[in-house]
Amino acid sequence: MGRKWNNIKEKKASKDANVSRIYAKFGLEIYVAAKKGEPDPESNRTLRVVLERAKTYNVPKAIIDRAIEKAKGSGDENYVELRYEGFGPNGSMVIVDTLTNNVNRTAPEVRSAFNKNGGSMGVSGSVSYMFDSTAVFGLADKSLDEVMELLLESDVDVRDIVEEDGIIIVYAEPDQFHAVQEAFKNAGITEFTVAELTMLAQNYVTLPEDSQAQFEKLIDALEDLEDVQQVYHNVDLGESD
Repeated sequence: MGRKWNNIKEKKASKDANVSRIYAKFGLEIYVAAKKGEPDPESNRTLRVVLERAKTYNVPKAIIDRAIEKAKGSGDENYVELRYEGFGPNGSMVIVDTLTNNVNRTAPEVRSAFNKNGGSMGVSGSVSYMFDSTAVFGLADKSLDEVMELLLESDVDVRDIVEEDGIIIVYAEPDQFHAVQEAFKNAGITEFTVAELTMLAQNYVTLPEDSQAQFEKLIDALEDLEDVQQVYHNVDLGESD
């Protein structure tokens, strides 16, 4: 599990360095989630997940409130969720999730980012079968035994619980996100270092130094695109041959 947490941690560090861009993406994601159902996280589970993620990235309350208020209005902006799959240098695998109000713009931009950075677009399903949708929670200032006991007492099923770098990481099925969150909430735990519904690779690869540099340019190019919300991959960041 270590490689999985390391990649999530690297992803957060990268995003934390580009806060204005990330805040804009969260604003859109919150708007779309609130627009889909009730603009109330208590009754809208999708919105609740997005808000929990936003909290771990320190998204300002003003941005959250503005997005929810916009969703309550009569705005007629329609966004479509699209997933693209492709390959980076040395056969590395990449999944790109987008929210777009212009499908004709999004696909060419994603394809161009792949082509210009040593990658290529794949067909639907060419990569995603090697990833698992996973709920991930990270807790600081808790022991492994404390968290295990808490989840056992709450009768919540999880895939794994590990301790890495002083953080307790809980991996669960995506449909258990709310059950795990409620178990922690009932125990007075409301702050997480990470609270994500993410795609984790079943196996990770380490790239040679030159290929990793090119791969990181590919990920940066994808994440810079206006319509891209999430990028997942199977490369160990921070390690190279």
